[in-house]
Amino acid sequence: MTKEDIFQKLQQILAEEFEIEKESIQPESRMYEDLELDSIDAVDLIVKMKGYIPGKMDPEQFKKARTVQDVVEILHTMIEAA
Repeated sequence: MTKEDIFQKLQQILAEEFEIEKESIQPESRMYEDLELDSIDAVDLIVKMKGYIPGKMDPEQFKKARTVQDVVEILHTMIEAA
């Protein structure tokens, strides 16, 4: 799965599950400020992405994520390590 694939999947989930306009979801979008997600939403997002990640996910890695691109990078690293 490429970084672009991961971004597109994140964008789809954010649009469908959190009712965020797809056009407003960009790599530089800040999860909390721009997309108005809270910590519970962030956990839900990670849970929804789990199906696309082989192996175990370490939720601790996501605590530092601030932008959509941060999440893409973390997920990509997990996929590459699996």
